[in-house]
Amino acid sequence: AAMVEKAKSGHPGGAMGGADFINILYSEYLNYDPSDRNWVNRDRFFLDPGHMSPMLYAQLALTGAYTLEELSNFRQWGSPTPGHPEVDFDRGVENTSGPLGQGHTMAVGAAIAEKFLKERFGEWMSHDIYT
Repeated sequence: AAMVEKAKSGHPGGAMGGADFINILYSEYLNYDPSDRNWVNRDRFFLDPGHMSPMLYAQLALTGAYTLEELSNFRQWGSPTPGHPEVDFDRGVENTSGPLGQGHTMAVGAAIAEKFLKERFGEWMSHDIYT
């Protein structure tokens, strides 16, 4: 909420409402390595409603991807924390958001690709996709 308040712009409700979900996802289900965000065997999380970006940035900050200063510059020109996320694999952002539903579509495409990889290369290439 502080990010949105400081920016005087954004949607705090969805981000606060989803905070428990994303925290459980990252702490108990998502297979990823915060020290290697491009790790090929990572699971992926695709954020659909881009206006919930404060939730994603705050969670990624807990993994070391963003500093508190970067969070405080939410929605500021040139900031790495725009109002709607832009793909940045080095920070753990898997997709650029756009119209509602776009993130789900990207996640379905990624899941189809993961199924193909698993069938072709076996279990070691089996990743989970979350949205």
